Amino acid sequence: MTTASRVRRVAVIAAPPVSMFNLAIPEMLFGKVEVDGGPGYETVICAPDPGPVTTTGGLDLTVPRGLDAVAGADTVILAGSGSYTDPDPRILDALRAAAGAGKRIASICTGAFALAEAGLLDGRAATTYWAYRPLLAARHPAVDLQDDVLYVQDGPVLTSSGYAAGIDLCLHVIRTDHGAAVANTVARLALVAPVRPGGQAQFTQTPLPPERGVSFADTRAWAMEHLDEPLGLTDLARHAGVSVRTLSRRFHAETGVSPLQWLLHQRVERAKELLETTTLPMDALARACGLGTADSLRGHLLRRTGLTPSAYRATFSRLTGSGAGGPGSGGPGTALLVRASRSFTAGGAST
Repeated sequence: MTTASRVRRVAVIAAPPVSMFNLAIPEMLFGKVEVDGGPGYETVICAPDPGPVTTTGGLDLTVPRGLDAVAGADTVILAGSGSYTDPDPRILDALRAAAGAGKRIASICTGAFALAEAGLLDGRAATTYWAYRPLLAARHPAVDLQDDVLYVQDGPVLTSSGYAAGIDLCLHVIRTDHGAAVANTVARLALVAPVRPGGQAQFTQTPLPPERGVSFADTRAWAMEHLDEPLGLTDLARHAGVSVRTLSRRFHAETGVSPLQWLLHQRVERAKELLETTTLPMDALARACGLGTADSLRGHLLRRTGLTPSAYRATFSRLTGSGAGGPGSGGPGTALLVRASRSFTAGGAST
């Protein structure tokens, strides 16, 4: 079995009282990954004390596995918990052991507090839910705490902010392991927004803001089917049955960007998928995603990822068995930050 098709193991730690939504995100997304006709991940939920685990909603969940599951995992994810300021020492020990073994470690929302308490965030860029960032900064001044970000990767350690950012973090992990095409498929199956731009740890990129309306959803879906055509504002407005002025105003209100910015973003994402999944020559690939020429493709991809099309294909192609780096991709001291608009961050959830 090749490295690209190996089933990766994920251990999700439920620290009581755990957030049920935080806990469900990894299982839901990693469980939808299929690579070479088989599952891409095996996800196990574990807890310090196997058995009933309380949740922030007052319900009990039955978690049959103990923290011994961490030893067999490639990636360890700590879900948000109501006990974030008083993490269980057994969880801290498990996290330190995982870090010592070179595993990739991540947290969703307030899970960052336990990572900091374990000493895994000292000197690293990190984030947590916006309302708790001042407390995390006060308790752990050695952490390079980032504001207004969805998630941060610094070497093998990843942290995310509120609820929905945990989805973005998991999709980023899938993209890192299996490429944009697989991650975008998972996003569609889970009925969430397409993968926000990421890349390797040295890249710093701005994602599309979350969509805030659906009146142009049909037009966006239609445009996705016609990215290879020379679409402009007139074409989009005609499909939507509105004037260009109305389209521009309402499209921006729904997506946070102009129609042409949105189109460019989708075309670059399509180019990345085609680079990963086809051997199309660069000029043909550029035409297929609507970027026109190989020179145009090169310029846009360099600005978004820091890689030329040839370098991107060599790094992420699914056809050659190569792929993004493993759990430790990027190395300590380099950080990937995916920034959120303030309206998105302020609307996040608390655990």
